[in-house]
Amino acid sequence: MTDFAAIRIDRDETGQRAAYVEMDESELMEGDVDIDVTHSALNYKDGAAMTGAAPMVRRFPMIPGVDLAGRVSASRHPGFAPGDLVVAGGCGLGEAHYGGLAQKARLSGDWLVKLPEGLTSARAMAIGTAGVTAMFCVRALERFGLTPERGPAVVTGAAGGVGSIAVALLARAGWRVAAVTGRPEEADYLKRLGAADIIDRAELSRPGKPLQTRRFAAGVDTVGGATLANVLAQTDYDGAVAATGNVGGMDLPASVAPFILRGVSLLGVESVRPRIELRRAAWARLARDLDPALIDAMTQIVPFSQALAHAREIVEGKIRGRVVVETSG
Repeated sequence: MTDFAAIRIDRDETGQRAAYVEMDESELMEGDVDIDVTHSALNYKDGAAMTGAAPMVRRFPMIPGVDLAGRVSASRHPGFAPGDLVVAGGCGLGEAHYGGLAQKARLSGDWLVKLPEGLTSARAMAIGTAGVTAMFCVRALERFGLTPERGPAVVTGAAGGVGSIAVALLARAGWRVAAVTGRPEEADYLKRLGAADIIDRAELSRPGKPLQTRRFAAGVDTVGGATLANVLAQTDYDGAVAATGNVGGMDLPASVAPFILRGVSLLGVESVRPRIELRRAAWARLARDLDPALIDAMTQIVPFSQALAHAREIVEGKIRGRVVVETSG
């Protein structure tokens, strides 16, 4: 068997801790496709798992990493062959099944998508689950029937991973995008992604009235809590908000007023279940709609040896956009 490097989270009576370890392929979990992982990414969920900031891990030991990209080394699945370049995300990776922050992985082929044409593995990880989630949000708004002609769209947590890609996707689709951030120094970055307006997070993070001035036709919320409540209160008649995050809290201190007096809809978006056909469609559109230059503008690439340090920074809200980890280096 072949040894490989990994970040592993272990737990004992004193608590949990993440560290770099050497593992053997015989320790990998069940699956019908073996992958030499070349790139992974750091999501907020990964940072919370590695630092213990939130109870993300459902079994121990665990290799974190919601996302991975690499080359198939062996396959017992009819859809994949050795040499195929693949990406994976969600599906319990890093929570219940060993994830991408390692040099080897063994997964179900039903969780995999072949690397879309035109994307490198590094850029695919810059998109990652954050991009798939953002695309799911945009598609939810589109299925609801909303179009840019209805008015502006708002994105909360806009400098984060999901938020950055949501800004870029909505702007690409023709929306006037208002980007909400608590970091005014990120205004130029968000405008490069396509944001037309920058809103200070403080405007939306405090408790507000059940109904407020109508500002937005649509929204993508990555924050939750009072921020989501205020976005709903500022959404126009028959508008909708796609909600997919909770960094601002699990509570929703809102009233029914936006729903019953303005016909506002709240669209829940999750990106953990495999739903592989939806994932393949999302990846195809992401490869088509995202400008490689914009992907690079929102990305920093770090060596495997720095992943733990950046995990702490992402939990502290110090990370802009996406962090891609070169696991093969």
